[in-house]
Amino acid sequence: MYVDHHLAVKPRKKKKKKPKRKKSSVNRSAKQSSPPRIPVASLLSSGQFPIGEEVEYLGENAFRTTNEEKRYLDRMNNDFLEEYRHGAEVHRQVRQWAQKNVKPGQSLTEIAEGIENGVRALTGHQGLEEGDNLKGGMGFPTGLSLNHCAAHFTPNAGNKTVLQKEDVMKIDFGVHINGRIVDSAFTMAFDPIYDNLLAAAKDATNAGVREAGIDVRMSDIGAAIQEVMESYEVELGGQSFPVKCIRNLNGHDIIQYSIHGRKSVPIVKGRDQTKMEEGETFAIETFGSTGKGYVRDDMETSHYAKKADTPNIPLRISSARTLLSSISKNFGTLPFCRRYLDRLGHEKYLLGLNNLVSSGIVEAYPPLCDVKGSHTAQFEHTILLRPTVKEVISRGDDY
Repeated sequence: MYVDHHLAVKPRKKKKKKPKRKKSSVNRSAKQSSPPRIPVASLLSSGQFPIGEEVEYLGENAFRTTNEEKRYLDRMNNDFLEEYRHGAEVHRQVRQWAQKNVKPGQSLTEIAEGIENGVRALTGHQGLEEGDNLKGGMGFPTGLSLNHCAAHFTPNAGNKTVLQKEDVMKIDFGVHINGRIVDSAFTMAFDPIYDNLLAAAKDATNAGVREAGIDVRMSDIGAAIQEVMESYEVELGGQSFPVKCIRNLNGHDIIQYSIHGRKSVPIVKGRDQTKMEEGETFAIETFGSTGKGYVRDDMETSHYAKKADTPNIPLRISSARTLLSSISKNFGTLPFCRRYLDRLGHEKYLLGLNNLVSSGIVEAYPPLCDVKGSHTAQFEHTILLRPTVKEVISRGDDY
C-alpha cells in the first residue's frame, strides 16, 4: 500500500532561490554503455567535467560570491576541483545504471561487482597493477546493507545472500581520483510501503546539505536534520512507526586518501560547537530507522582500512608482513574489503589480516545494525566548501 499521508509534521514550504546547476559538459550523444564501461574522460565534449550544484553562501558569507580574493583562491583550486568533478561524474553514471538494473533475485555479490566493475572502467583504473588503485577507482568498498543493517556490509567470498522484494538496501560507494573521494549513497526498496522511510532520509540529507556552510556549527546542522527526519512516520503491517535518526551515526569531513577526517557531522541536535571552515570537504549523510535509532557492531567484518601514521610495529607473522606491504602499495589508507584482497590473488590471509588488526595497524569496520526486524534508510552527498560557493559535488538528477 502506498503511504504518503502519514507525516506527523508537514514541512513548511519556503520560496527559495534555486541553486545554479551548470549545464553538463559530458557529451550525452556519446552514450555510456550498459553496463557502464566507457571512461567518462572520453565522453567529455568540453574537456572539463560537469560542475556540481553550486549554492551561494548566505548572511555574513554572502560577500564571498563576488569577492575578488575569494574568486582568485577558487581558481587556484582547479586541479582539486577537476579531480572531484571527475569522480562525481563516474559516481552518477554508475549509480544511475545500478538504479535501473538492480532487481530482487540478484545476489549481493553480483550487485557489488557490477558497481565496482563500472567504477573501475569509468575511472580508467582496474587496480590490478601495483599502485594503480591509488591513482583512481573505488574510494571504499560498495556497501549493500539490508534492512536493520545500516552500514559497512559488503559480501565476503562465498556469501550467497540474494536481494528480496521486501528488502530495503542502502547502496553506499565511493569513487576517487588521486585520493579525492566522492562519498554518496542512496536507498533502494521495491515495495512502496517503505516510500516514507526513504523520503525521510532523503529530505533529512537535503536539510543537512542546505544548512551546511562556512562558519556553521555542527550542532545546528544536527538539529536541522533531526527536525526533518523525525517529522515522518511509516505504516508497516497496520502499525505506525516514527522514523528516528540513528543517533550514533554521523557525517564526516573527508581529506585526501582518508574517508574519515577529524570532524563529525551529527544527525541529531547536540552541543557540538565545532564549525565548518573554508576549503573543507564533507560527507553529509543521514540514517533513518523504524527501530531504536541506535546501531551496534554485528555480523562478519568485511571492511578494513590501514590507519594513517601508525608506528613501525614489528610483525612476527610473515603472512601479516606480506599482506601489509600489499595493502600499503595497493590501497594506502583507502578502505578495502576481503574481496579486494581475493581479487589481487591473496589466499589464506585471514590470520595475517587479524594480526594487523590486533597490532593496531589496520582498523576493522564491522557492519552496524539496529534491532532485528527494523528497517533503515540512508542518503548521502559530498559537499565542497569552496571560497566562493558551496558545491554539492555528487548532486544528480536522481537525488
